[in-house]
Amino acid sequence: MAESLVAGVDSSTQSTKVVLCRAADGTVVAEASAPHPDGTECHPDHWWTALSQVRELLERADAVAVAAQQHGMVALDGAGGVVRPALLWNDTRSAPQARALVEELGGAKSWAERTGSVPLASFTVTKLRWMAENEPANARRTERVMLPHDWLTLRLGASEPVTDRGDASGTGYWSPAAGAYLPDVLRAALGCDAAVPR
Repeated sequence: MAESLVAGVDSSTQSTKVVLCRAADGTVVAEASAPHPDGTECHPDHWWTALSQVRELLERADAVAVAAQQHGMVALDGAGGVVRPALLWNDTRSAPQARALVEELGGAKSWAERTGSVPLASFTVTKLRWMAENEPANARRTERVMLPHDWLTLRLGASEPVTDRGDASGTGYWSPAAGAYLPDVLRAALGCDAAVPR
């Protein structure tokens, strides 16, 4: 009987890393990585290209877990196409939008009560507001918003867009207490409704 192997994928700002381990005891069997382009924006296709370069390890695995940089804004159109390069967590051009959203939606205390945090420029919600103000045509084309982890999981074969509570909590439009997204916050940021992962 062949040993059962599991793969862990980490798609960070700098690279995609894969570690293949024995499921029985966690012993590392193989590792590989592929670089991402430098910068604070990245087209998601670059993540897929990097993952494809280390795909041989995934093909040996019985199960795959994906982790990726939090807060990145992946905006998709109605056909699932990428609207613009993803704004990554380290892109802070949305600092003015972060301050404005905090004020508009009741101040820091209100945000902390509703979302468990007060958004900074790294949060997805502020990047959506930046896009609505600076690239309104792209905002209007956006019908779904995902994070890097969600996009990669879908591309790897998930039957629908899914996320995890940890990643969702970094968006700025998720309530950990309610275990649900806050459509009014998402709408206030983007200027329209958009689908989000389950």
